Amino acid sequence: MNPSSIVLNKAQIRQKTERIAFEILENTFEEKKVYVAGIEGNGYLFAERLVEQLAQHSDQEIRLFKIMVDKDAPLNKEVTFSIPESELKSATVVLVDDVINSGRTMIYAVKKLLENPLKLLKVATLVNRTHRRFPVQADFVGVNISTTLKDNIIVELDKEEVAYIE
Repeated sequence: MNPSSIVLNKAQIRQKTERIAFEILENTFEEKKVYVAGIEGNGYLFAERLVEQLAQHSDQEIRLFKIMVDKDAPLNKEVTFSIPESELKSATVVLVDDVINSGRTMIYAVKKLLENPLKLLKVATLVNRTHRRFPVQADFVGVNISTTLKDNIIVELDKEEVAYIE
């Protein structure tokens, strides 16, 4: 990784996570219960961090769950949830992924969520790329970045905690 390719460092990731959590609270403060749906992988890890922040600053019941999507071939396997879909009736849901690159993974997750009678659906992401092939708009964004179509954004949420262009 080239230091000049860094989009967010560890401190910035933490700052953006906290800010997004506050934005979520501002938009859902009237709700008693909020579901946070993390897309399997880094999306779920980022969702866990958001839930930690939400829990520190709110009395709402925050319910975290995982969405499993085959990112390479989303039509080959059914999109599934780690909770019963019946729980989502009239629910407020925040769908979370670490990066919106093409928008493909997010659009298939949204499609599956919308098979349920939700009250509200919002999207949160740490890094939002402006070159997309699918019409996904994030409501809560850590950073917007313009890249070329050949660039790839990598987010590491383990010991490194960094987002960079590859």
